[in-house]
Amino acid sequence: MKKTKTKVKMGQVDFVLFATIMILVAVGIVMVYSASSYTALHSKAYNNDDMYFLKKQGEAAIIGLIAMVFVVKFDYHKIKNKTTLIMIIAVILLLVVFAFPANKGAQRWIKIPGLPSIQPSEIAKYTVVLYMAKSISNKGEKIKTFKYGVMPYLLVSGFYAGLVLAEKNLSIASVIMIVTLMILFSSGCKKSHIAFVMSLVAMGGIAATVLVPYRMRRLMSFLNPWADPQKDGYQLIQSFLALGSGGILGTGLGKSRQKCYYIPEPHNDFIFSIIGEELGFIGCIFVVSLFLVLIWRGIRIAIKAKDVYGTILAIGITGVIAVQAIINIAVVTGSMPVTGVPLPFISYGGSALLFNLIAMGILLNISRQTTI
Repeated sequence: MKKTKTKVKMGQVDFVLFATIMILVAVGIVMVYSASSYTALHSKAYNNDDMYFLKKQGEAAIIGLIAMVFVVKFDYHKIKNKTTLIMIIAVILLLVVFAFPANKGAQRWIKIPGLPSIQPSEIAKYTVVLYMAKSISNKGEKIKTFKYGVMPYLLVSGFYAGLVLAEKNLSIASVIMIVTLMILFSSGCKKSHIAFVMSLVAMGGIAATVLVPYRMRRLMSFLNPWADPQKDGYQLIQSFLALGSGGILGTGLGKSRQKCYYIPEPHNDFIFSIIGEELGFIGCIFVVSLFLVLIWRGIRIAIKAKDVYGTILAIGITGVIAVQAIINIAVVTGSMPVTGVPLPFISYGGSALLFNLIAMGILLNISRQTTI
């Protein structure tokens, strides 16, 4: 993959992308409040405060938007020299999580009293993108060889995905490997090499599912959720009920019934169900359209980037958001097995929102430096 040197234009950020991001964040904050208010109001754990999750998500949004604006003004090429340091920090954080107690059988969070919680896997997925962008931009025609163009990325991505998988987070580990394949394909790797890697990733995913009982149960419940409607199939059935009761126009903002202890933690991975119930098919189409616009602008930025480094960064960042959005919506609509992938910018989660906005800052920065 090679780009010729052309005249570079320093200009304004991609306004369409910026506006799309802001709308997604706004929709997310409103829907987090709507989906979580009932649970928070009736729970002593949340101080019976219906705005508990709204406040936390709002704080994360403000910090994230400030960070995004800072990164927009910070030349993305300067990140290249910090990539090794970021990789080391990510590994340390991924290991530190094991010092903290498990939550529902998974160890994904670093929770220090008085400080915001951190989910290192959110850093890991973008760390892999940064590494691949830096390495591939220096690789030249070697990218077409398996030894130099595929194996290093398979090993590094596999290492980070393995650490994330050890935290009992198969979903984000899968996102890391899928995005790795997307970047390799876009970088000019041979199709035979990509096919081989895809087969390895697929076999790894199958093994990680079949060998772990609860993941196997999720797969079976996806095929027929009504076979076990009180346990493994419960969440998906409740999602169907939410989407179905929403109809075309929805029941109205704040008027969801499924958020009232039917869908567990409706402000998290299944928030799209609440959108479907309250805002209807029209609301779902609106949200899907926003993600399609974001993906379109991300691809456009990648094509117009002034160098290979910027192109790979744009592809990777856009890929992370696209893959997560597709998986989340597919899960909620029963198109694939239930897995814990949040809907970017919309699902509750301070770490995810913060690092997604920082990544968007990098993407917007790339949009400022385009070829004429």
